[in-house]
Amino acid sequence: MPGGRPRAFDADAALDRALEVFWRQGYEGTALSDLTAAMGINKPSLYAAFGNKADLFAAVVDRYASGPGAYAGQALDQPRARDVIERLVYGAVDLTTRPQTPGCLAVACVQGCGPDAEPARQQAIACRKAGETALRRRLDRARDEGDLAGDPADVARFVITVTDGIAVQAAGGTTREELLRAAEVALRALHLLVPG
Repeated sequence: MPGGRPRAFDADAALDRALEVFWRQGYEGTALSDLTAAMGINKPSLYAAFGNKADLFAAVVDRYASGPGAYAGQALDQPRARDVIERLVYGAVDLTTRPQTPGCLAVACVQGCGPDAEPARQQAIACRKAGETALRRRLDRARDEGDLAGDPADVARFVITVTDGIAVQAAGGTTREELLRAAEVALRALHLLVPG
């Protein structure tokens, strides 16, 4: 039995372009016409390949986590807790201050959303919570290995607060140099809990 017509577009490339649009305009600021124009497809093709706007956004969040936000998962592979935390904090500065990236997708989509954007907001919250949980688990291991003096859940929450704060400050125009200095202050405080 023959299948349906093959897609006339590259779904991965289209998803990358959708990521760029959501990242720059936010969930609520993005219309379907913005997405179809950027992705180079029509609405029926978008619906057939990705579902509705909320479904597409969920796929974009996953793409973001494995793409521009992949530094966070890679940081967890560092051998020492101190290195994990430094990679996360400096990675947040790097991601949010590059000229081609407009900040942190997950942080931006949690703020300022109206009722219609609640599914996107919940998706962004789930992404952030998953990152915090993964960090806490890594810090649990660090504590068990004698590499962390503080409570893993508290330290993980503090690190996420710092990285989210970096994203908010970057979105408000704080420069890379200013954020690097703030990151150094935060890391000095954290290093009291993490042996050198």
